[in-house]
Amino acid sequence: MEREPTSREAVLAKYLEERDKRIRPDGNDQYIEVTGRFASFVEDPYVPPVEREPRSDEVTVAVIGGGFAGLVTGAKLKSAGIDDVVLIEKGGDVGGTWYWNRYPGAQCDTAALIYLPLLEETGHRPTEKYTHGPEILEHCHRIADHFDLYDSALLATEVTGLEWDPDRSRWLVSTDRGDELLARFVTMGTGPLHRPKLPGIPGIETFAGHCFHTSRWDYDYTGGSEDGEPMDRLSDKRVGIIGTGATAVQCIPHLARACGELYVFQRTPSSIDVRNNHPIDPDWFDSLEPGWQDEWLRNFTTLQTGGFADEDLVMDGWTDIAQRIRDRVFAKPDQDFSPASLLQAYHESDDEKMAEIRARVDELVQDPETAAALKPWYRQLCKRPCFHDEYLQAYNEPSTHLVDTDGRGVERITESGVIAGGRHHELDCLIYASGFEVGTDYTRRSGFDPIGRDGVRLSERWADGMQSLHGMHVHSFPNAFIVGFSQAANLISNIPHNLTEAGTTIAAILAHALTVGADEVETTAAAERDWVAKLEAGGRTFGGDPTCTPGYYNFEGHDAGRRGLLNTVGYPDGPLAYFEYIDRWRSSGDFEGLEFRERH
Repeated sequence: MEREPTSREAVLAKYLEERDKRIRPDGNDQYIEVTGRFASFVEDPYVPPVEREPRSDEVTVAVIGGGFAGLVTGAKLKSAGIDDVVLIEKGGDVGGTWYWNRYPGAQCDTAALIYLPLLEETGHRPTEKYTHGPEILEHCHRIADHFDLYDSALLATEVTGLEWDPDRSRWLVSTDRGDELLARFVTMGTGPLHRPKLPGIPGIETFAGHCFHTSRWDYDYTGGSEDGEPMDRLSDKRVGIIGTGATAVQCIPHLARACGELYVFQRTPSSIDVRNNHPIDPDWFDSLEPGWQDEWLRNFTTLQTGGFADEDLVMDGWTDIAQRIRDRVFAKPDQDFSPASLLQAYHESDDEKMAEIRARVDELVQDPETAAALKPWYRQLCKRPCFHDEYLQAYNEPSTHLVDTDGRGVERITESGVIAGGRHHELDCLIYASGFEVGTDYTRRSGFDPIGRDGVRLSERWADGMQSLHGMHVHSFPNAFIVGFSQAANLISNIPHNLTEAGTTIAAILAHALTVGADEVETTAAAERDWVAKLEAGGRTFGGDPTCTPGYYNFEGHDAGRRGLLNTVGYPDGPLAYFEYIDRWRSSGDFEGLEFRERH
């Protein structure tokens, strides 16, 4: 059993040592696009496109993206009385992340009662605290059905162009199906977790065995299904998986039970806290008072971001550390709530939490060498925290082998396997759990580059970093709205909360524009400039701890400069303060910072 460092200084030194092993000069460029041989990794394996005639009509709102961003925005627009809403989604159905990711064990990492949007509106009760992928996808279908978003939806349709027509004050929306729509307004909720990326490992294109990305799981090869049926075609297969992030943590236990031999290639271990999933009691759920979900959302956001509440309604790993910080501050005789005191309490609480997480590895993993390699040496929020009750135990399976690369990563992929640590591992199948293009430009991820007033492209407008008001409005792009979390609440622990607030705000703006007969809605240059200056001065981003191990939270450990800061910065006073601010802003009816104009 590895001896834990006994002082905070020693722990910090260990964090820095492990971080330095993993810093690469190529940063985010270490990943490659899914092109050429791997182009099929972005294709839709689930629903074949249905032949249809192209559309060339005019619509009130084109909602681009059919994941949670598009679904909640469409739902809020419908609820505001705006019925002419066309949802455009490149997948064969709605669902976004949950449409594409159907790997075994897929599950939400934030409690379903706050993760799944519009539960009260649709009358749905999740079956368990952390629902699995098929149920989440079913809820996406439920939202689309409940708010009649399927009626005019363009599915299996990818937007290829978006250009502002100043003479008609309309957006020309072009698609790969030949559609040429004139949209009075457009919303863009394309999200960061749909375009897979691959590690740029030498020889990756030479592997002659079977391979796929976790977001396009090949059940024809593995057997089994997304509903949990065993993968019965892997019993005689040597399978390798590259990556040990959130997706791998969920699918590796299933692979460990199914494969003849499983090789897990690890560069950096994830922190694995207790999940403690359980069914949701129907009688308890029925006792919740109207408005309960909004109350739970506020409670979670308050606690998870360092605020104080009388009760922890969600009680999960996200809120646990905040509770520890609060208890430490209240335990002090002076109850000092200064930033320095809170930072000290955070560090002490995080030290305690990470020591517990590492101790849990020793308790659950039988082989001491494997256990040592699975221990995370960084602060919990340096990487996406993981919660699982079967992942660590998977390494007790005799056929499961952890190939730890001590931070260096895989050396090479060959025609017949993988070289790591100087050793060649023969494989029949190679699975890439290498994540998505989170750190790339918005226009690359979305697949189109909007052209605004005077021919300016969004990529040009954001060449030096994102510029917006509320992360939603961009000067020179009238009647266009971005649905996301950057330059807004920036609540990464529960992304759908950001999206719901954005959708609610957009619906209020469009309802007002239609009521007053405005042809154009646009943020002023001054309002955008002031907002960006306010956020930049606050500097509240994530993954900024210099001891953090590299990952997509911190630009792979590199200083991304002002551009990187602008692309990830959030409201200085935190998510809860932003949600309260934006509610006051939209409810006032003034919509300060926006201009509502008639076409002349």
